[in-house]
Amino acid sequence: MSDLFMHATTAERAALIEARLAAALAPVESIRITDDSAQHAGHAGAAAGGHFSVTIVAVAFAGKPRVARHRMVYDALADAMQRGIHALAITAYTPEEFALLPR
Repeated sequence: MSDLFMHATTAERAALIEARLAAALAPVESIRITDDSAQHAGHAGAAAGGHFSVTIVAVAFAGKPRVARHRMVYDALADAMQRGIHALAITAYTPEEFALLPR
């Protein structure tokens, strides 16, 4: 994934992240990926890869603390984290937690 990821457009990068997370954490109720790279232009690490925010709702997070949930996401994106993703902000919910959020 990493070579493909490095040469992908913003939309393609988001789609690759979404596909990888959906495959690793199925069933996934919802995934939202935002490319925040433009906000970090000129940042020393910006040339090393993109900055992304991920909000994911998955049954797989049930009973897991926040650190374990983040580790699950990082594991699913391991090769892209090495080459292509410089920073990743993760918000991970179970479907029950997400349902309780104010709308």
